[in-house]
Amino acid sequence: MKLFEPLPQRSLSLRNRLVVSPMCEYSAIDGVPNDWHLVHLGSRAVGGAGAVIAEATAVSAEGRISPQDTGLWNQAQVDAWQPITRFIKVHGAVAGVQLAHAGRKASTLRPWEGHGPVPSGQGDWRIVAPSALPFDDGWQVPQALDEAGIKAVVADFRETTRRALAAGFELIEVHAAHGYLLHQFLSPLSNRRDDRYGGSFENRTRLVREVLAAVREAWPAELPLWLRISATDWVDGGWTAAESVELARQVQALGVDLIDVSSGGLVPHAKIPLGPGYQVPFAGQIRREAGVATGAVGLITGAEQAAQIVATGDADVVLIARESLRDPYFPRRAAQRLGAKIDAPVQYQRAW
Repeated sequence: MKLFEPLPQRSLSLRNRLVVSPMCEYSAIDGVPNDWHLVHLGSRAVGGAGAVIAEATAVSAEGRISPQDTGLWNQAQVDAWQPITRFIKVHGAVAGVQLAHAGRKASTLRPWEGHGPVPSGQGDWRIVAPSALPFDDGWQVPQALDEAGIKAVVADFRETTRRALAAGFELIEVHAAHGYLLHQFLSPLSNRRDDRYGGSFENRTRLVREVLAAVREAWPAELPLWLRISATDWVDGGWTAAESVELARQVQALGVDLIDVSSGGLVPHAKIPLGPGYQVPFAGQIRREAGVATGAVGLITGAEQAAQIVATGDADVVLIARESLRDPYFPRRAAQRLGAKIDAPVQYQRAW
């Protein structure tokens, strides 16, 4: 069964095609992961996933979504990630991390404390974006990045990549989806610039291409690089699926090995037709038309559903998000249901 066949990625091999999607835990202090992250990510490696990708991890303090996001902008964070990546790898999964900058969606409350920006004077910070357009009414107006600021963002991604390697990660995913900074540059809804980073498709994609080139330069050639995109904004005049296909074609030459295909997140009131596997057709379209490996994500909750996605060629991997929160052992249960063999840690073998 293809879902449980290994997936080669440069010098690595994922033991199967089920990947734990990066999901923010909003539980770090000063960007430093802790015991929660060790148990959360480690249990999913024990659960049998082919790769476990750590949450959106900020390349700078100002790039955090919330004050409680993890980061990789200093050595203390590197040191704290090392036992986590070591545990993931010991239990057979590839240790990945999603590198991110939240842009105009930075300095926001974690979900269980409310919705919207951190109140002024309560730990908030100045945010940046391609243009001085807030995410929504009542949100902070971001400062438009000048070219020096853009170069600093690229440098932050480069240096964070080096720290990710020192932290023990084996796979990097660059986050250019869900309305965060790189996605903000891609979409004409949030990018109103009239310089070489705005206007045309080539200009709006320039920062993504520069970041990927910088990351690939700092990341060993034998290790894989993924890119997460929102295939569409679900809004007229926004980023489109056709543009996603063209971007996917271009970034292969920059050393991207897989496109992780999500959607939405740029504007607050987009009408998204939620349903089981609603984003899978975008992954299939990009895979067929751009000739690049893809990952499918979004309301994928069943073993048969995941197996079908890979078997029909819509995606090369299936990223499990909220279902992984509900069941850290989803890959083991899926293998059992589908009649596939998956190794268990010796401590657990008597149960499987």
